[in-house]
Amino acid sequence: MEKRILIADDHFVVRAGTTLILRSAYPKLTIDSAENYGRVKEFLKTNHYDLLLLDIDMPGTKYTEMISELKNIQNDLKILIFSAYDQKIAIQYIRKGAEGYLNKLGTEEDIKNSIKIILETGYFYPPELIPFIVKNFDEGISIKELSLRELQVFELLAKGNGNLEISNHLNLRINTISTFKKRIFQKLKINNIAELIELYKNLH
Repeated sequence: MEKRILIADDHFVVRAGTTLILRSAYPKLTIDSAENYGRVKEFLKTNHYDLLLLDIDMPGTKYTEMISELKNIQNDLKILIFSAYDQKIAIQYIRKGAEGYLNKLGTEEDIKNSIKIILETGYFYPPELIPFIVKNFDEGISIKELSLRELQVFELLAKGNGNLEISNHLNLRINTISTFKKRIFQKLKINNIAELIELYKNLH
């Protein structure tokens, strides 16, 4: 698993412990760590990361506003909310575009499995969270509203591909993929990837 991840948490023990767990399980991972929100932005501006484990309660955080701000720096970045708070707190971050939630008080196996899943699929949503994330879909929603190219992007997003991966797969500019993604969300009346995935499952 040759990926690069950034662990953002203000507690040294959490950063060091999580790094140790992941390096022992996935030796090919490149892991950096940041102790505050300012450092997170500095890292993202100078390096490309496949995944960010983001503590939502460290110095400098802007709560849900962080998600769009960080994705504006790297729009194909996968963000896993990394918190000891009740998982329902993570819902508002997921609705803003985060790709999942990991309880930092979880077991070693929980941590290893969630990282493996999100790096392979592009998201990690604990099953019990899905009903709270996904709104009831409008009966008027129709996949027929999408163009052929939008359908391709829709399916690739549902299968866990990020904007960069889709850009490479379809041989289109990443800005074009971002535009398609916005159109898909508007036409299907959805707000986040969790809803897109659930809608895709309902159609198959």
